[in-house]
Amino acid sequence: MSFNLLKGKRGIIFGALNSNSIAWKVAEKAVEEGAVITLSNTPVAVRMGEVSELGKKLNAEIIPADATNCEDLQHVFERSVEVLGGKIDFVLHSIGMSPNVRKKRLYDDLDYDMLNKTLDISAVSFHKMLQMAKKIDAINEYGSVVALSYVAAQRTLFGYNDMADAKALLESIARSFGYIYGREHHVRINTISQSPTLTTAGSGVKGMESLMDFANRMSPLGNANAEECANYCIVMFSDLTRKVTMQNLYHDGGFSSMGMSLRAMDQYEKSFDQYRNEDGTIQYG
Repeated sequence: MSFNLLKGKRGIIFGALNSNSIAWKVAEKAVEEGAVITLSNTPVAVRMGEVSELGKKLNAEIIPADATNCEDLQHVFERSVEVLGGKIDFVLHSIGMSPNVRKKRLYDDLDYDMLNKTLDISAVSFHKMLQMAKKIDAINEYGSVVALSYVAAQRTLFGYNDMADAKALLESIARSFGYIYGREHHVRINTISQSPTLTTAGSGVKGMESLMDFANRMSPLGNANAEECANYCIVMFSDLTRKVTMQNLYHDGGFSSMGMSLRAMDQYEKSFDQYRNEDGTIQYG
């Protein structure tokens, strides 16, 4: 069902790779709600992914770009303004990658060159994106910029590795830039902390399926899926949230407010069985 929440608006979606991507779902929902958009991803992702199919489906031009390269980002914004016929109303930053995670390097044994790449791709690219958009005045007043984050920015979760540091930086950029961009141009900047979601990037995190099961047991509403996250993004792009900025907004079924749920405790207690002696005493080894 469409509510025309984005009727007449123009947007840029960064990071759509395939139909499992949250960015892919956001792009579909944005057009469904009346927007016209462009799509951007790295040249390699455009060649190897399925984004060309999405572009054809949504009548959206695909603009290849390295999000860590300021000149590429400038081209994305300038070309989008040209193609869409005016300044941009909303932007989604759905970009994240950790070479350390891919190479299975533990957090206390990081390769620092790879860490720099993690931070540049997953967080600093957000600053570059905002800085370039502001310099060329590419975003309309009361435009909305959203970046996707995760609760590991605030809490330690096993296996999330240096991506946790990147998400913490991402959220800090949203606050710091949100103040400046809001004060000068009324552009609002927020992050959405989504439930663990089995995207292409998420699947690289160690124990992802177990993490998703744990989060689902902990969350009173269960995990939010990619389509539900897309719906939330649409609301944040719309005029319904004109005064919401500099926030990290949890979209995780309540997980971020929980300490322990009955379902999670029940599963936890069952795990003791393999460590009990004949008298029932738990031996941890």
